[in-house]
Amino acid sequence: MPHTAPEVVCIGETMAMVAPLEPGPLESAPTLAVHAGGAESTVAMYLAGLGHRAGWVSRVGQDPLGRRVLREIAAAGADTSMVEVDATAPTGVYFKDPRPQGTTVYYYRRGSAASLMTESLLEPVLEQAPRLVHATGITPALSAGCDRMISWLLARARAVGTAISFDINYRPALWGVAEASRRLLELARQADVVFVGLDEARLLWGCETAEEFHRTVGPGPVAVVRDGAVGATVFEGEASEFVPPPAVTVLEPVGAGDAFAAGWLSGYLRGLPHWQRLRLGHLVASASLTSTADHQPLPPWPRLELLVQAGDREWRAAASLLRGPA
Repeated sequence: MPHTAPEVVCIGETMAMVAPLEPGPLESAPTLAVHAGGAESTVAMYLAGLGHRAGWVSRVGQDPLGRRVLREIAAAGADTSMVEVDATAPTGVYFKDPRPQGTTVYYYRRGSAASLMTESLLEPVLEQAPRLVHATGITPALSAGCDRMISWLLARARAVGTAISFDINYRPALWGVAEASRRLLELARQADVVFVGLDEARLLWGCETAEEFHRTVGPGPVAVVRDGAVGATVFEGEASEFVPPPAVTVLEPVGAGDAFAAGWLSGYLRGLPHWQRLRLGHLVASASLTSTADHQPLPPWPRLELLVQAGDREWRAAASLLRGPA
C-alpha cells in the first residue's frame, strides 16, 4: 500500500471478463471486449472514482490476463500493491452473454489463483486498520481456505476498529441454496453493513419483502435491500428509509449491485444521511446500467452531490443528468 493508508479495502476475486463489444448474443458477436470483472474490485474502482483512498486485495495468476486485470484496476485509481501474483495458478475468466431476456454469465475459475487466498493475505491489511473492509458472499464459496479467511476477517476486524461491509452476492454456480443460505446468513449477522438483492433474499430465505430480510438477519448489521427498478431500503435498528431510483434506460444489468454498494459506502464514509446514501448508490448503479462493462467512469463529485441533494422531480431525471453540462 502507499504511505497513506486506505480508507477502504475490498477483498475478493477478479477475473478477466469477456463480453460482446456491442450488446447482443455472445455466440454471434463479431467483436469481444476484455475487462477486469469482479464484484469487490468494481466496488474499489468506483470508490476511488468517488474520491476515496480505496484498495483491492486478491491474488491473480502470473499471466497476461492477470497483468491486464491489475493494470485496469490500478488505472481506475484503486491501489493494487497488496495483490499477490501466483506463478503456478491462473487468473480466472468469465464470459457475459447478453440477450433481451437477460444476461447469462459463464465462469471458468476452478483452481484460479484467487481460490487459494488465505488469511495471511489479509494480515497486512488489518495492520493498517482501514475504516472499512468490503467482502462478498462469493469469496467463501471459492474454497475451504477462502471460507476460513472470511471467518478470520470477521473475527479480527473489530479488534482494530475496522467496520465490515458484506454483500450477499449469491452465485448459484458456486454452491447450492441449502449450504449458501446457512453460511451467508451466519456471515451477514457478523457484519456491520450487509447488502442484499430482494431476489437473492427470496431465493435463499424466502423473504418476500425488505422488512422480512431485516427480521431474518436480525438487529446487528445495518441492512440495505435492493429491489431493482422499485428502489432500495435501508434498516438501522428500528428505523428505515426507502428511496426509488431515477429513471434509467438499462443496457445491461450485471454489475449494478456492486456499483450501488460503492455509492452507498461512499455516502457512509462521507457521513451522509441514509436517504442520500441510497441516492448516491442509485446514481452509481445508473452509470453501470448503461454499459456492458462492470465499471464506468463517473462525473466529478460536485455534480453527483447536486443530484444527491436534488428535489424529488429533479431526482427522477437524475440519471439523464449524470453526464450533462456541469
